Amino acid sequence: MAKSNTMNMTSGSIMGPLIKYSIPIMLTGILQLLFNTADIIVVGQFVNEKAVAAVSASAALINLLINLFVGTSLGATVVLASTIGAQRDEDISRITHTTFALGIIFGMLTTVVGVIGAEQFLIWMDTPADILAQATLYLKIYFAGNLFFMVYTFGRAIIVAIGDTQRPLIYLTLSGIINVILNVVFIRYFGMGVEGVAIATVISQAVSAVLMTAALIKLDHKCKISLKKLRINGKQLKKILVLGLPVGLQNTLFSLSNVIIQSSVNSLGTLYVAGNGAGNNLDSFVYTSMNSFTQGGMTFAGQNYGAGKYKRVKNVFIAVIECVCVIGIVMGLAVYFNGRTLLKLYLPDSPEGIEYGMVRLLIMGVFNFLCGLMDCSSGILRGMNKSVFPMIATVGGSCGLRIIWVVTIFKYAFTHKTHVEAFKALLISYPVSWGITFAVLLVYFIITYRKIVSKENISNNDAVKTK
Repeated sequence: MAKSNTMNMTSGSIMGPLIKYSIPIMLTGILQLLFNTADIIVVGQFVNEKAVAAVSASAALINLLINLFVGTSLGATVVLASTIGAQRDEDISRITHTTFALGIIFGMLTTVVGVIGAEQFLIWMDTPADILAQATLYLKIYFAGNLFFMVYTFGRAIIVAIGDTQRPLIYLTLSGIINVILNVVFIRYFGMGVEGVAIATVISQAVSAVLMTAALIKLDHKCKISLKKLRINGKQLKKILVLGLPVGLQNTLFSLSNVIIQSSVNSLGTLYVAGNGAGNNLDSFVYTSMNSFTQGGMTFAGQNYGAGKYKRVKNVFIAVIECVCVIGIVMGLAVYFNGRTLLKLYLPDSPEGIEYGMVRLLIMGVFNFLCGLMDCSSGILRGMNKSVFPMIATVGGSCGLRIIWVVTIFKYAFTHKTHVEAFKALLISYPVSWGITFAVLLVYFIITYRKIVSKENISNNDAVKTK
């Protein structure tokens, strides 16, 4: 990568560079979503709604098993961005090689756990019996190639820390095209089912992993890697884990609450699983678009915090909130008002499943901006090296509340109301938890920011007196 692809985050205007940095992340995230979307649409068009349900039922479990490690990669990005901002050149190579080595280790670990435990995990989630075999097959193949996903993810964590978000977009574009083509070839021309889309996903992820590794080896920057130097540096590992593990645990517990909710959806029947899965895939595009600015804001905040430019951190936060609100509200409404047309791509022969998908889009898609606000607050705090409280707030305000909601409000609705009413009651837990958690994180940010600025002013005054 040429040095011209890096970005100055610590001076000048914020909004323009933030948008320039975040848009490629948004497009990259959308392409990653298209892996799963292509799987669902192809099986919906060429197989049946049971195949759609099988792939959809796997999504929450996949996220649960990988989010601990993906969160750790975000911690690596923050550590590396802060180190670059502070210009501690001697640590950059150590952090880079430790990060990439972690990707390989975590990839092997998730492969073993995912392949061995796939069927039992799905049984624990009350996956309907008529889709259990297909869902298990999809999961086993998916996790067999998860090493590629982790290598790409941790490689991306390195490259975006220096401001290059374009290469990940290019690599995902190529691998996404390969994924879609192979989906159609395997299912339509080779007569495969869910195993075809799983194999296509693994192959496409292998392509992106190879391209990312090659780019890092040829990188014209201090973050360049050498395969011979790959090793875990204890000091840098500690830094990464201090910031990354709280994020990973937060994401894992977040996913655990989603698994519990997915289990509740599973208890309503296959059509609910299919409709909810299709709706979830659509509103995921809204979430991913907002989350790209959260990632951008986190990196900008990390570099400015490392450089001691604390007032710019506040301005970064304001800019991210503005972007998240615009994207979340506009896209959420657009998806909802075009919902039936979009859902028909996934469920062409299931009017009932489409109606269940519309219920999800109304309750969650329209209010998705609240989730974006919650995430960007947490992301900026991570950029300020504050990971523990965001984890506690998210786990308590979001995950904990949802679990309580499932065992109380949903349980009551499931017993005393219709399945549709129970489904609605279940989904309402999301926007309620998002709003509460955002309020808590916003208050914490204000308190933290004031303390940091106050200490900076005291330090500056002491320096003046010394002179």
